[in-house]
Formats: sequence, structure tokens, C-alpha cells
Amino acid sequence: MSRRLVLLTAAVVPLVTTLVGAPAGAVAHREQRPTPPSWLKLENGVSQPQFDLANAVEETLFVETSVDSDLDGRRDRVRVRLSRPGETETQGIKVPVIFEHSPYRYNPGDAENHNVDFSVLPQEHIQPRAALAGGGQAKAPVPDLPGSLDNYWVPRGYAVVLGESIGTGFSDGCPTIGDMKETLGTRAVIDWLGGRARAWDEAGEPVAADWTTGDVGMTGVSYNGTLPNQVATTGVEGLRTIVPVSAISSWYDYYRANGLVRAPHSNASAVGDNGFQGEDLDVLAFYVEGPRLEHCRFLTDAMLQYGDRITGDYNDYWHERDYLHRARNVTASVFVVHGLEDYNVMPRAFATWWSQLERYDVPRKIWLHKDGHGGPRGTTDYQRTLNRWMDHWLFGVDNGIMTEPRADVQRPDGTYHKYADWPVPGARKTTLRLGATSATEPGTLSVGLPSGPRPRQSFVDAGRELDTDVALLPNPDDANPNRLVYTSAPLARPAHLSGTPSVSLRASVNNRYAANLTAVVVDYGPVGSTAAPVMVTRGWTDVQNRRSISRSTPIQQGAEYTFTWDLEPDDYVFPAGHRIGLVVVSTDHDFTLRPLPGTELTVNPARSTLSLPLVGGLR
Repeated sequence: MSRRLVLLTAAVVPLVTTLVGAPAGAVAHREQRPTPPSWLKLENGVSQPQFDLANAVEETLFVETSVDSDLDGRRDRVRVRLSRPGETETQGIKVPVIFEHSPYRYNPGDAENHNVDFSVLPQEHIQPRAALAGGGQAKAPVPDLPGSLDNYWVPRGYAVVLGESIGTGFSDGCPTIGDMKETLGTRAVIDWLGGRARAWDEAGEPVAADWTTGDVGMTGVSYNGTLPNQVATTGVEGLRTIVPVSAISSWYDYYRANGLVRAPHSNASAVGDNGFQGEDLDVLAFYVEGPRLEHCRFLTDAMLQYGDRITGDYNDYWHERDYLHRARNVTASVFVVHGLEDYNVMPRAFATWWSQLERYDVPRKIWLHKDGHGGPRGTTDYQRTLNRWMDHWLFGVDNGIMTEPRADVQRPDGTYHKYADWPVPGARKTTLRLGATSATEPGTLSVGLPSGPRPRQSFVDAGRELDTDVALLPNPDDANPNRLVYTSAPLARPAHLSGTPSVSLRASVNNRYAANLTAVVVDYGPVGSTAAPVMVTRGWTDVQNRRSISRSTPIQQGAEYTFTWDLEPDDYVFPAGHRIGLVVVSTDHDFTLRPLPGTELTVNPARSTLSLPLVGGLR
């Protein structure tokens, strides 16, 4: 390890340990809300435009953080641009803040993704011992807040602050991607708004935020939504609420899955068939750091080394970028927003975060829409709900938002349904058993034990040659040498899946020491139906991580093991008359590393199950 990496590690550890305990008075902090100011214009509990955006005050400032991410001996400063009602100057009113921090403001680099095509998987060398024995910154543009946050919120009596993460845009430092330095670099802006940090204008004059109440709501989409999750786990004073949209809760879950190197997907054909195949922490750092490539190489080299694209194991490097274990520190309320078809930031990101928020009794609400990465589309209900949420937590408006059903879930036809919570109350684990009467023909899914013969079934990994969704999901009633498929009988009534499915396969890898395993839950029509199958959810695992995501354990060729893993959470209603399907493949073309074809796998259906959280079950 180089001296710079030693210094980096030593600088981070004390910061982490000072924040792991729950802040004193955390529960009381959650219950405290501001008192609505007399000047606030409300209609049915919702703030209305009352200030002219043309009179807004705009400023560009540099906030001093507590971190030195590039190890140059100076604390990093992050640049922020803000807009606030002109009345904060002319009438002396004080306003709360909508704060969006981002690494994407300016000067992205040209990052090349890692190769994902291999002859054999890179962890193939992890074998049983007996087998091994055989062999410079640009000039800032004229201040003008981009986007629409200021257009919407400033007329309603809020200030809007747009920040630039450490090591990006016109901020100092290096991008550390998800760690405590990036978190504290973001938190510094909230500290400045609360009078606990320093800032200077472009002329170098100190500036105080004497125009704000110090009450802050963070929001953003994707990485911009992940930063609110990060900062909330510090329990920082003044952060009243966060609205993370399509946000990451664990960077390991973003780039890995159960010990397997796995790529996020774009959900958009414009990116191409491979989505974001080969992206990783270091690639993202290259992208956001712009011209700092050589200056920050010591960090990106460390990301490649400790991110471990060989085994895909969870380690301390990933643990620091995992916010789930720090959720107990959250004192802000949380409004989670996510797309059920988001396979960029997978649904697991919102579901695990939501579960932790519930565990620590964090005030919360969830909005799940039918689309992919990003916020809800084509609905005014969401914007009004968001407005009411911010009014309640930042202005203290008693508008009933916290007494309404906690979950809004959108169906594929665009309609929304309200539920008391999520997963939907009444969802219970239903175990479907795999069955087969032939070594080659498609099998069955049933609640009871299948009768008759119990053959094992084998298939051959297609590797990089076939697209899973195009070539391996259709035609469930036909045998296919590159997949196994199991289907239920046509449903007598609709089956509502709500929560996190899991699969347990008793299987062997016959001619390799490494293999991907992929399971896909599919909505199929009745036998003979020509309707296109609907991919409901999927999940992946590395056969070497069957005991732990933190440790790869060799496998014996041909030996049967039990592989159990979670699929991506979902909320989906299988219509009456349709069949629930499970497709088992090895390589998942758009998500996993891709070896050459030829890995042989065998499944023992009689000792394998699919578990679905269903409302009402299947009986």
C-alpha cells in the first residue's frame, strides 16, 4: 500500500467512528417542527407562489468543509450557488432551504468502462486446494441556477441551494464516491446554513447565512438523491427532511450482487444493449472528476484495487459506502421515491433503506411509480404531495400529510393505489416448490409437493452469446438447452406480490470452478398464449459466495450445493389466468460478467424453491 493510501485510510477511520452513535435527543429532534411564519401564503395546506422570481437574490459561494480529500494540507471548499426570495433582503424574512448537492454540475470526464467479456470468469482460479495443486479548473460561468428547483420553490418562500461535491465542478479536492469524506463535504453546506461553518464569496469576503431559518430539506435524483441518504446518517442538526429519488443506499448493492460483479442497467435503449456494463466506482470517479485525472489518480487506483472486480466480495471499503448500518443515526424524516422498473439503481436500494427506516421508527413516506430510473412522470399528485411534505417539515404546516396512507404505488396502467405501508400489509411468504417429470422439458411451480419422478435438470450457459430477455424468457412451454423454466398453473385469482422474493436452488457446476447464477420471475399467459412475457423481477449470485458475500469459498466440480439469494423487490399483480414463471440461467447478458459459453450446470428441482411475498397467497 502506498503512503498516500495509508494516509487516506487513516484520515477516514476517525471520522467514521465519531458518527456511529445515535445523536443525543434524536427522537425529540424528529418531533420538533418549525412554526409557520405569518407571511406564508397557504391554500388547503399547500404553500402558494407569492414572491417574484425576477427579484430573487442569487449568490455563488465557497463553503469550507472539514475534509481534505486530495491530501494537499488544506480543507476542501465546495462551491454552492443559491437563490432566495428578494424579500429576505428587503423585508428581513427568514426562509428554509431546498438543497440539492451533485457531482454532475460541470466538466465530466471521458471514462472508459471495464471489460466484462472473459474466456472464463476471473474468479475461476479460486478452486479447492486439490485442484490448485495440479497447476486545473476552468473559469466559472455567469451565475444562473440551472434546472427548475428555483423556479418552483423560490416563489413559494424557500431558498434553493445547488452544491457541487468535493472533487467535482468548481469545488476543491477529489471525488471519493460515497465515503465519509464526501458525506462530510456535503454536510458542511448544512452546517454553514446553521451558522456552524464558514463560507466566502467569489471576492474572498466571508458570508453568513443570516437570511435562513436553518431548516433544510435535501432532495435529488440518482447520485444527487444518494447524497441526502449519506448526510442523513450523520444526524446533522437542521436537516429536517430528505427526499431521495432513485437513490443508492449501499454502493455494494449498486455495483455487486451477492458476491457477484454486477452492472447497473440504463432502462433506456439509447445507451445501447450493454447498459452500463463495466462501470464501477473508479469509472464513475474518472467521469465526475473532470480535469483532475492525474491529481486524483491515487484515489481512483485505490477504488479499483479495493473494489475487487475479481471476487466481488463485500469488504471494509464497501462497508464505508453502505448507509444501511448507519440508519439508526437518521433524525430527518424521509420521503422515498423510486421506480419499480429501475434497474439502474435497483429496487433493493429503496427496499433495504425503507426497512431500516422502519426499524428505527423514522418518520417516512414512500412513492413507487411504474417507470425506470428517475422520478414519477405525468402526474400532478406527486408534485402536490412533495409540496405538502416540504411545507410540513420545513414550514411546520399542519396539513395532514403524516396521517395519510404511507405508501403510494403505481400500476402499469398508470393508476395509483394507496396502502397503509409497504410491503403491503397482509403480504406473506408463499413457498412454491419446483417440480419436473423430465430431465429436459419445462417444469412446474406448485404450493404442494410435486408427485411423480424427481429428475435433475441440466443446462449450458450461453455466456455472452444470448440476451436473457430476448432469447431465454419467451416460450416457457418449450425446452431450451440454455435455460430452465418452471411455471405455475393458471391463477384462479390475481396474485399480488409485494416485497422481496427469494430463490433457493440445489445445484451443481459441472465443469468450472466459477459460475454466475441468475433467477428471473416472469408473468406468463396461459398455455398457448401468444402474449409477450413480462419480466417481473430478477436476481443474481456468485456460486462461490453461497456462505457469505464477504468470502469466496471454492466449489467442487459436480458437487451439489444449496444456493439461496434474494431477488429484486417489487410490487406487481399477476392477473387471474396468467402463470407465474421462474427462469434459471447462468450469465445475465446485460448485468453480469460474461464468460464464453459452455459452463454446465445441473439443478435438483425436488430440493429447490421460489418464495414470493404475496397478499392472499395462491391457495
